[in-house]
Amino acid sequence: MNGVYCNSLEGFRPISGGGRRLIFRCPFTDKSKLPLLPAPASCPTISLCLCSASTSAVHPVMADNKDVFDTREASLLVRELRSIFKSGRTKSYDWRISQLKGIERMMEEREKDIVEALHLDLSRPELESIIAEISGLKSASKKAMKELKKWMMSEKVKTSMTTYPSSAEIVPEPLGVVLIISTWNYPFLLSLDPVIGAIAAGNTVVLKPSEVAPATSSLLAKLLDEYLDNSAIRVIEGAVPEATALLEQKWDKILYTGSARVGRIVMAAAARHLTPVILELGGKCPAIVDSNVKLEVCARRIIAGKWAANCGQACISIDYIITTKIFASKLIDALKQALEESFGENPMESKDMSRIVNLFHFKRLVGLLDEDQVTDKIVLGGQRDEKLLKIAPTVLLDVPEDSQIMQEEIFGPLLPILTVETLEESFELINSRQKPLAAYLFTNDEQMKKKFVQNVYAGGMAINDAIIHVTVPGLPFGGVGESGMGAYHGKFSFDAFSHKKGVLYRGFEGDSSLRYPPYTQKKQTLMKALLNGNIIGIILALIKWYGK
Repeated sequence: MNGVYCNSLEGFRPISGGGRRLIFRCPFTDKSKLPLLPAPASCPTISLCLCSASTSAVHPVMADNKDVFDTREASLLVRELRSIFKSGRTKSYDWRISQLKGIERMMEEREKDIVEALHLDLSRPELESIIAEISGLKSASKKAMKELKKWMMSEKVKTSMTTYPSSAEIVPEPLGVVLIISTWNYPFLLSLDPVIGAIAAGNTVVLKPSEVAPATSSLLAKLLDEYLDNSAIRVIEGAVPEATALLEQKWDKILYTGSARVGRIVMAAAARHLTPVILELGGKCPAIVDSNVKLEVCARRIIAGKWAANCGQACISIDYIITTKIFASKLIDALKQALEESFGENPMESKDMSRIVNLFHFKRLVGLLDEDQVTDKIVLGGQRDEKLLKIAPTVLLDVPEDSQIMQEEIFGPLLPILTVETLEESFELINSRQKPLAAYLFTNDEQMKKKFVQNVYAGGMAINDAIIHVTVPGLPFGGVGESGMGAYHGKFSFDAFSHKKGVLYRGFEGDSSLRYPPYTQKKQTLMKALLNGNIIGIILALIKWYGK
């Protein structure tokens, strides 16, 4: 037992499980194509991988007890954090604001280190890292610091006649100890954005970064230890064993960002403790393109929402386009010209586009392209370099609906274009699939915009652009159905990690015997009138009440 074929949950799906034992099936049919990776530390709950090429081919996970973060260690961690939370330290405004300032200072002082880590993990261009991750986190922390006092204030609400005299309010209170499991494609943003919300709400936090982005994971652990209160905010690095040990524990909330496949595992683990979850997943995000658009601008924005978004490795990047048959060729020509302007004649040599994160995902994407019924549908691009983990921006026209590329989230630089006779047909086509995390429409037709918003189901939308709706702090970011549950960003992040506690205040004056036994006919008549808000009935009942 010298190793296993993957040391991450990424790419695996559960095929059976009973009690505390889960078994995973490897998605590769040819395991010779998959590099042998070092085996993770032993794990009591995830014990073996069954290669789908043969159900009899069993590859046990190698045991390694050196520096293992196991269930016992996870239990001690949660116990420590719960003790800190119960002390009340994290509930104070001063503690919350100091941690938010620490994040802001960290982003300012360590920008170069962050850019370098993102380049190591993803070959991410510096400007893209600054715009997509660093700038977003600076804005989120500043927004939280500016609004925190307002967010923490209780909200007065009206009371009813049945509780008169009284007052009432909604008091936001922190949930307690929360777990945030992040992902690799935007590893700083998608780790720290929810952490900002959890801190602002007054919780203690455990962050589990993705092992698929090791340089960023290591840097996150180092920087959070240096800039934040490391007794209340912890980072646990690792892969399947560490994530499993954490999921064994009882948390007050879990936020997971990643695939729907692993989201089901997280939700199942949370259900054992009745722990609420926020799942930020993904899906096939469509973009409808009308023929009345300003084509040059539209093409650039499609590029920004696909290839300039981490080489398409983004949960809200455009997954496929729908346009009319008569307009498709014009759109393809515009994309070809705009891609050349953005990445040069040979995009494989461009330094302005990220690479595929690892060999696993590279081979997955190549497999989508090389499917028999797909390979002849390529109209632009298609070049690939396994050593560099690069695939050129690729456009495909009218791939079959039952092809694998249209059955799963692409998460890469491949862009199918589907054609229809009329754009109205596209609504039904989108709604026939699982609800996506985002949906986009490019048009100058105001009626089409209204119909799109009213009739297409998605976690979020942008009209005449893509992706940038998530930069608006007043909009919630979250999925629906298969694309996730719950939302965060801005005030929604604070609310996501808070409990809204309803409180009623009463004095001892004005007490009436009306609500207490014995329940006489007079009491019943008056109570019904009060409950119905019937003023005349109340007056008549009171006359009878005091009539004797």
